[in-house]
Amino acid sequence: MKGTKYLSELVDCSALQKGQLNVIKAPTGSGKTTTVYSILQDLKNTDKNIKILMMDFSGIYEDQQFWRGKEVSRVEARDIPGTNCYCDEDAMNAIRSRIAPYSSGEIHFIDSGNYHYMTRIWLEKISEPFELLVFDNHTDMQPPAFGGLLSCGGWIYDSIMELPLLKKVILIGPDEEAFSRVEPEFKEKVEFLSRERLLEMEETEVSAFVKNQVGEYPLYISIDKDVLCETDADTNWSQGDMRLSTMLECLGAVKEKCAERISRILGVDICGECDVTEPGNSALNDMANAALLEFFTSTDVGEDIEENKNGTTGGNG
Repeated sequence: MKGTKYLSELVDCSALQKGQLNVIKAPTGSGKTTTVYSILQDLKNTDKNIKILMMDFSGIYEDQQFWRGKEVSRVEARDIPGTNCYCDEDAMNAIRSRIAPYSSGEIHFIDSGNYHYMTRIWLEKISEPFELLVFDNHTDMQPPAFGGLLSCGGWIYDSIMELPLLKKVILIGPDEEAFSRVEPEFKEKVEFLSRERLLEMEETEVSAFVKNQVGEYPLYISIDKDVLCETDADTNWSQGDMRLSTMLECLGAVKEKCAERISRILGVDICGECDVTEPGNSALNDMANAALLEFFTSTDVGEDIEENKNGTTGGNG
């Protein structure tokens, strides 16, 4: 009939709020059930569009392919001075300004391990108690030096000191001698699995350790590929012995906890690229990044991250 409008045409879907009670009132037989079903399907499909963010400190990702053909946001940071290994106050303010539109609830690629301190900056956006799962060949728990500058070698130390919502750190990869130098009061917040123990354990044992440790609080995951052996990654820092398959097995254990609704992933970051100014196998890192991205954008894990990408910022400040 001329001039007739369907109910679906009259509902302003942009006004609907996820997680809230939304009421659609219309006469019997007008198509309310069909309309609501269609809206829910659209929302479900939208949830699969996980935000991928690249922090461009060096231009290293220009030579990689893992992100191409995907919806990726890029934050230009090559023009910010004072960022290499240490982040001074001016640089930190500039970075915070540029990432202001983004949340911790995304998949962040943050360049080489020189910029692993970016995790500390993402963590301050989390607004609820949380756990931190870190894969790294180094403790990144050195006390501040050079006037207390945030550094790639001390960002976990700073996070424990400064973020009251951080309740627990699960650290996988550094050697026992390095962890022995960590100040005792900081060790109390850390569940540690050393490089030496990793060499003695089967993949299933490592993943069981991870599964047993996570779940008390929502989880943020930080991965430095220098924890991986040289067969699976090529980084600009000394590397460990972990295989990529073992890391994926551990992440699978986290996935199981998420499927059981015992845990949920608040966000992820990945670093450990090679030095763009030195010879390095960026193609090897490209393959590792592709495997990790495929894991985190899989339906059930991806939806878990998506639920958190619009979280309130500044909760840890």
